[in-house]
Formats: sequence, C-alpha cells, structure tokens
Amino acid sequence: MEEKNDKKITLYADGESVDFYVLEETRINGMNYLLVTDSDEEEDGECYVLKDVSRDDEEEAVYEFVENEAEMDYMFRIFTELLSDEDMEIVK
Repeated sequence: MEEKNDKKITLYADGESVDFYVLEETRINGMNYLLVTDSDEEEDGECYVLKDVSRDDEEEAVYEFVENEAEMDYMFRIFTELLSDEDMEIVK
C-alpha cells in the first residue's frame, strides 16, 4: 500500500488557491527550498521547486517558483540526492 503525502501547503495568487504536497525540504546558503508536487499520488504529479522569499517580519512564509535554469538544475541534483534512499524517482 502506498503512503500518501500528508504535508500539504496552499499557495495563493491572484485570488486563487492551489494545493501542493511537500516531498522534501532543505536549506541551502541560508535559503529554504521545497520540492512539491501537485498531486497527493506521488507517481502521478508534476514536481516544482519553491523558494522561501519571506522577510523576517512576515508572519507567513512567502514562496516563489524557482525559474532560474542554473538554480533549478542545482536544486534538482540536491533533491535527487536527498531522495535517493526513498522509493521515489524524480524525472526532470
């Protein structure tokens, strides 16, 4: 039986909300990153890397999608390594 991911976050933009399920998280160079999927069924979802861009005085975390190609490639390698012991494969 597969385990469903129970760590869910909701992002809000332009009056719309979108749920994502956290697969992994890490902190690199003082910046928090999340690897998320848009599906609670891990094998069926698209993966995205989010970066926490919150200021210290903000009560809630503010995330943005990582769009820089070099940063995305680097984070893909990091998350692949972090998930290497899991029964999960990330395909770029």
